[in-house]
Amino acid sequence: MLNRMKNIKLTLIVLFILGLYSNITISQQDAQYTQYMYNTLSVNPAYAGTRDIFSFIGLYRNQWFGNEIKGTPKTYTVSVHSPIASKVSLGLNFVRDEIFITQETYIDLNFSYMFNVSEKGRLSMGLKGGAHLLDVDAKRAYEGAYNQGDPDAQVFIDNKFSPQLGLGAYYFTSRFYAGLSAPNILETKHFDESSVDPDSNATATAKERINYYFITGHTFDLTDDILFKPAILAKLVSGAPLQLDLSANFLINDKFTLGAAYRWSAALSAMAGFQINDQLMLGLAYDRETTALAKYNNGSIEIMLRYELFNSNESMVSPRFF
Repeated sequence: MLNRMKNIKLTLIVLFILGLYSNITISQQDAQYTQYMYNTLSVNPAYAGTRDIFSFIGLYRNQWFGNEIKGTPKTYTVSVHSPIASKVSLGLNFVRDEIFITQETYIDLNFSYMFNVSEKGRLSMGLKGGAHLLDVDAKRAYEGAYNQGDPDAQVFIDNKFSPQLGLGAYYFTSRFYAGLSAPNILETKHFDESSVDPDSNATATAKERINYYFITGHTFDLTDDILFKPAILAKLVSGAPLQLDLSANFLINDKFTLGAAYRWSAALSAMAGFQINDQLMLGLAYDRETTALAKYNNGSIEIMLRYELFNSNESMVSPRFF
């Protein structure tokens, strides 16, 4: 069993190194979230200001925890957004994504402008600009996984900067929403000749591909005390399979949320939320792989905290379900 685990570790690490450091361009997907319905600003700049108040989100995701493979994915997200005028809103988003020897940091400013398109519906158009920092350090590789004296494996990218430009549209009513976005429309190649040993044949190339997102959801009354909140997130990026997330949440007494989700051909999830008061909400999610990786990890967890600030003369005029 120990030998088998070592082979699994070595295979995963070698595949990563071959993909990142040889003459191969990676088509990397953005970070994924199970509680995407609460963290929409991370994928769509048009979401900024749609809750009509100052809103703060903090989210931590630990993917494939409880195994012996070093460097499994971890994601840290912090975002704030708020209206600043009757139709104009701003948002700030920070994401740090860590996996194996790679660390990526995203910092972006989001701008949205809203239109009243019907008596109940509004359309928000969003634009974001920001920075992406890519840091690759071969020294983070699992000890013994490769020959550290091999010049072909000595590849480093030191916080390589690239600009980010994203677009989005988001239509919503009090009970329905649908959004389409591309968080970054610039396909940037990261390459630095100084990042590889001059005597080696390796090249360090990583390419940012455009990720396209579609999100939608609806809130239905089942009883006076129970609401049903299905949602869908679809993500498409060139060179990777379509990712489809289906979720179903039940809001009970406007306080407790219980639900489940399915990531197509990837994972099953359980979710729970607690509306502690009008300002504070805590969300939890647990994913279990449906692939062969399930044998080698204990799943993935997410912890989400949302805090919203009301003025002294404000109250929740209408429920905010998403």
